[in-house]
Amino acid sequence: MRKALATALVYALLAFSAQAQSPELQPGERLEKLQFPAATMELKGWTKFGNGRVYTLPVKAGQHVKVSFSTKSKFAFLAIFDLAAPDDEAIFGTDEDGETYNVTVKNNTTWLLRPYYSKASPRRGLGAPYSILVEPQTAPPPSAAPATPAPANDGKPSPLFPARPQQ
Repeated sequence: MRKALATALVYALLAFSAQAQSPELQPGERLEKLQFPAATMELKGWTKFGNGRVYTLPVKAGQHVKVSFSTKSKFAFLAIFDLAAPDDEAIFGTDEDGETYNVTVKNNTTWLLRPYYSKASPRRGLGAPYSILVEPQTAPPPSAAPATPAPANDGKPSPLFPARPQQ
């Protein structure tokens, strides 16, 4: 009985981990599996309502990566999801976070890159062209470093605060 229960538990964990790494596609979406590039990779496409491409990108802990999204449309966006995360929240979205995601990856995982055309906005047409650049970086992204303290006063007068006259 214990052996059967343990086997069932292993199968359930395997199914759960496979489910965590396989994206849930919307009707009409086509999945394109990518490999992490050695040099800059450009993905070009068209955001079509119900017929767009989505991409999976495996990333490893410690990799520095920059993902940039560009389009001429003000209604096209990119959302990046971590397929290993338990929630459905995007880790990055160009609608709120800007056009570039520059990060050092914390864990081995797979990202889902989903370009989309906003359904909520009044617009003309059913899609827009886009370009996604995936660039491996050699150095970590610049971080918001705390301000460096001002050098100590060496006894020299400052232009803002001249030295007091000697008495």
